[in-house]
Order: sequence, then structure tokens, then C-alpha cells
Amino acid sequence: MRVYVALVGALLLLDVAFSLEEGCLAGRGQKSFPSPETTMKECLLYSNASCCFANFTEELVSPVTKVEHTKWDICQQLSDRCETYMKRVECFYQCSPQAFHWMNPDYTAGFLHVPLCVSFCDSWFDACKDDLTCAKSWLTDFKWENDSNHCQHDCVTFSKMYTNGTDLCQSMWGSSFLASSSEGHCLQIDDQDDMVLPHILCPSSRSRSTTSSQEKPCHQSSLSLDEISPDQENWDSVFVTSLYAIARELATWTHLQMALQIMLGASHQG
Repeated sequence: MRVYVALVGALLLLDVAFSLEEGCLAGRGQKSFPSPETTMKECLLYSNASCCFANFTEELVSPVTKVEHTKWDICQQLSDRCETYMKRVECFYQCSPQAFHWMNPDYTAGFLHVPLCVSFCDSWFDACKDDLTCAKSWLTDFKWENDSNHCQHDCVTFSKMYTNGTDLCQSMWGSSFLASSSEGHCLQIDDQDDMVLPHILCPSSRSRSTTSSQEKPCHQSSLSLDEISPDQENWDSVFVTSLYAIARELATWTHLQMALQIMLGASHQG
């Protein structure tokens, strides 16, 4: 049984390495392909594979006043809690290689309908509810002149501008995000996202028909688990998910071969 599991795991490892591609959005100042950044001031979550350069993160050192051409303190300085969530979202956009999977086909510098967990949206809303903003959409509701954003309306609290966390997630950055109640199939913008990403991009055959049409499907894979084992549903999901995470870290055939040797060698022990 150990040999069987090891062989199947090895096949999965190879298959996933080719089916989960990585890349970067085509934004100004972003890389063509993610690579390590060792001197980042913020966005450290993505330091091992970053789509942004380290010097960009200097703009996110607290207190944040302006990111690129957008003034964050246009009404007042954001509170520490609110700023933390705003940074997480900005880091995801600028630096995360995961954002590539939702690249907007009509605007390749941005993404479209990234599924954020409602729980994250609610926490973001709670952190910012007493802070001030003068625009519901930070993409379209400001007046842009002299290479910066300006208020067109009075400053009000986030809790007055947005109804709840879902409204905040789906309004502040236009159609960039979707609030999702499917825990385990949505992002929290934290170090657990690599574990859930395969379940979002590569839904099982049973759930694929109900997956939102806005979520980018997994690339066609040459290997089907249904063809390997009738007992697929009894496999421990942590094992399968771990294989996906490992595959994302393997960049060369040499590393792939090493991984296969380790897995097969372990299967013969005992």
C-alpha cells in the first residue's frame, strides 16, 4: 500500500507542477515572473516568490500616506488596524504570484473576481469601520488630477460608505474581488492561501459544476485521480493539498527527480 500511495503521490507531484502555472500581473513596476526578494520592508508573505520589487514595499511602511499615486490619508491617517488590512490587500495585488490566476483579460494589470472569504471581508470592515473615506470605489470615484486622487464628496466613515464586509470587498476595488462564503475555497490573504489554492483552481469533478463561472478553472491536467483509484474520496485531503504546495516550490526537473526518489525510497522502508 505504501508503494502504491508513493507512486500515486509522485504522479500527482509531476502533474500538478505543470498544471498550476505561476506568473505576475502586467502592472507597472511588476515583474514578468515571481522571484525571491530578500530586503522587503512589508509584504514578507511573498518574499520567497514575489511579483513586486523590494523597493516598492518601502511605500507601505507605517504610517502609509501614499501608495504609487493613491493617497491613503486623503481624509485622515488610517488607524493601525485598518492600515494593516489595506496593506494585506495591496501586497496581494502588487506582490502575490497567486493574483495571476485571476488576471483580468480586459486589463492585464489587474485581476477580476478573486474569491475572498466573507470572514476576511468582515474583519476588514470591522478594522476600518470608524476610519474615513470619500470614495466608495477607489478606482472610479476619486477625481484624478496632478497625478493624484482628490475627493469629490465629503469624507464619511467606512461604516456609512459600505453596508458590510461583503460590500467593502466588492466595492472598494471595483470588480477585483468577490466575497465568498465557501470556506476552504476562498482566500484569507495569509500563509494558508497556498493550501486552499488548489481547491479553488482545481475543484473536484463533483463540485466543478457548481463552481462560480467567475473563478478561473484549473488548467487541463493530463492525470485524473478518478482514473487512478476508486478510493480517491477516502484520501486524506491534507496529503493531497501538501503535494500541491510542494509542487509549487519545485522549479527544476532535478528537484522533481529528487522528490520522487525521496518518496519512493520512503515507501520501501519498514
